[in-house]
Amino acid sequence: MSAIYSKKFKEFYGHKKIRWFTVAFIAFNMVWGKGNVVNNFAQQGITVVTSWLLILALYFIPYALIVGQLGSTFKDSKGGVSSWVENTSTKRLAYYAAWTYWVVHIPYLAQKPQAILIAFGWVGQGNGNLVSQMSMTAVALISLAIFLAFLWLSTKGLNTLKVIGGLAGTAMFVMSLLFIVMAIGAPFIAKDFHIATPDMGNIKTYIPKFDFSYFTTISMLVFAVGGAEKISPYVNQTKNPAKEFPRGMFLLAGMVGICAVLGSIAMGMIFSSGNLPNDLMANGAYAAFQILGQHFGVGNFLMIVYALTNGVGQIAALAFSIDALLRILLADADPEYVPAWLRKKTNKGTLKNGYTLTGILVSIIILLPLLGIGDMNELVKWLTNLNSVVMPMRYLWVFFAFIMLNRAVKHFQSEYKFIKQKRLAMIAGAWCFLFTLIACVLGMVPKLDYAANPSAWWFQLASNILTPIVLILLGMLLPFIARREQRKATSLDLDIPLETEQ
Repeated sequence: MSAIYSKKFKEFYGHKKIRWFTVAFIAFNMVWGKGNVVNNFAQQGITVVTSWLLILALYFIPYALIVGQLGSTFKDSKGGVSSWVENTSTKRLAYYAAWTYWVVHIPYLAQKPQAILIAFGWVGQGNGNLVSQMSMTAVALISLAIFLAFLWLSTKGLNTLKVIGGLAGTAMFVMSLLFIVMAIGAPFIAKDFHIATPDMGNIKTYIPKFDFSYFTTISMLVFAVGGAEKISPYVNQTKNPAKEFPRGMFLLAGMVGICAVLGSIAMGMIFSSGNLPNDLMANGAYAAFQILGQHFGVGNFLMIVYALTNGVGQIAALAFSIDALLRILLADADPEYVPAWLRKKTNKGTLKNGYTLTGILVSIIILLPLLGIGDMNELVKWLTNLNSVVMPMRYLWVFFAFIMLNRAVKHFQSEYKFIKQKRLAMIAGAWCFLFTLIACVLGMVPKLDYAANPSAWWFQLASNILTPIVLILLGMLLPFIARREQRKATSLDLDIPLETEQ
């Protein structure tokens, strides 16, 4: 949805210099969502409060400030991360950056149909039974039908839906804040409300057990705070970027921290941290609003509003992301790395073979659970965790570009610098790179009890490892095809004069 916000921003502000607090608010809308709270609480319980504080201090703040320097340095670049990589290294690596940015969204697109089903199931029945009672075959086939329908519709243009989606995103932000206020205020207003998690006044309740199982959940936190590269267009539009941009990022970190910490505390008040429902990732947000609505005397009203808002937002995100992400990859693709058949457009400018490739890859991910996922709750958990493994891979290119920028920092001019000392800057970039990489690798370990379901455990491990490998290898295959295509075209051009002379 970042393009929607970017367009609205430009229309509203024009060429005016903006202040640090405006940058923080825009960035917050891009980075944060209620799902971040629910998904991480489902994995760590109330101890996630401490995890949020650590991830913000050790990762998110330097990440956002790194993005700020890259955005300021390459303010005239239009390709985002791929342009940063091209300016600091090579065109080949820039292609791989663009490919990574596109391909990591394949599991993201595959998850949207299930999210749409769940949302409207709650609207229709007032609970999560509609989807949870379906067979995996039925869920997969209906999800596939939803995806293919919006894949086709996105080729026709869905400008109205995109605008509605932008409004839905804003409404989701408001609902997230409302949830925190109502949950924290419930014990003081609703006399029948009882805090679900015991000892929430004891600091020991919030201390995680730093074991291997804990570190396998870090990728979800990285996934939650990622997306800061969307902030880059606003760095040089800030009044006095060197001072005000970092101030805006610290405010952003504070806003994310408050929502993450208070949101997690609110979840702990509604759901017992030591006895979390198995379907929390799928249905937790809806159930939370339903419970609050009952305590505040409005029944299912809040839940229905949230479900409708989320359902429309998911539809818009699905339709928008299909087309927008393809354009990022293929609109100005280099013929040296992307074959002509993939760049082919219709008379209306539709990247038809790009749509076909998207359809094939997403359909495989949608149908893959039929081989080893038992029920809807497992499916939601698997897809959410798969996204947390795959999506942060795009951030690796951000930190790579930052490291390469500082290797040749004398050759680049920037209105804002995160760290002026070259060696320290490179250490910061390397830290964020390694942190992201380790989080992705550890995130591949399934969050299942092996003894309870060994076949599902092995399926998830295999799919978590093979999915990113296959997607990356596919990106390496395209330049090979493109080179063969160019050699063939060159040989034909050379043959023409010879034939003419004969």
